[in-house]
Amino acid sequence: MPYWDSAGAKLTGQTLEAAFTRAKEAGIGYLVVTSTTGRTARAALEMLPSGLNLVVVTHHQGYKEPGVNECDPETIRLLQEKGAGVLTTTHLLANVERAVTNKWGGLYPGGIVSATLRMFGQGTKVCVEASVMALDAGLVPYGEDIMACGGTGRGLDTAIILRPAHSNHFFDTVIREVVAKPRCDHA
Repeated sequence: MPYWDSAGAKLTGQTLEAAFTRAKEAGIGYLVVTSTTGRTARAALEMLPSGLNLVVVTHHQGYKEPGVNECDPETIRLLQEKGAGVLTTTHLLANVERAVTNKWGGLYPGGIVSATLRMFGQGTKVCVEASVMALDAGLVPYGEDIMACGGTGRGLDTAIILRPAHSNHFFDTVIREVVAKPRCDHA
């Protein structure tokens, strides 16, 4: 398993290669990747081996600016044209509870779960969250291991095999294998 000495977008290609190799060895049929602007999604699509179904999870509409989707619309069109699933929706661990925290402060369960997963790296938290979101949307099969790639900031630096559970049974999610991750989260 590759452990990277740094984190961030510069590891996207290497992380995808590690994920593709291990997915093939393990007979995994679905890859979930996260992409904010669409650059990472395009890289995954260009490198995607046959037999692996791609699902891309983006930031939700209005994440950075009200009413705006950060992901390039041409990339979304291309992904859908090539048969990839694209999910743009509310983030599982940053829902209405974050609005309460932003307005009045305090601690909430989604934030505690996020912070706990970040102890294993930002990419691990992103992989778990995006995979559960993809399962809830029906874009990956229930009860099967999938490959997920996420990152620290931009790009990909983490790949894990997991069996996601639906959000209403979130704690039944199982991280089966760490395929690649940074030793630290310092970009």
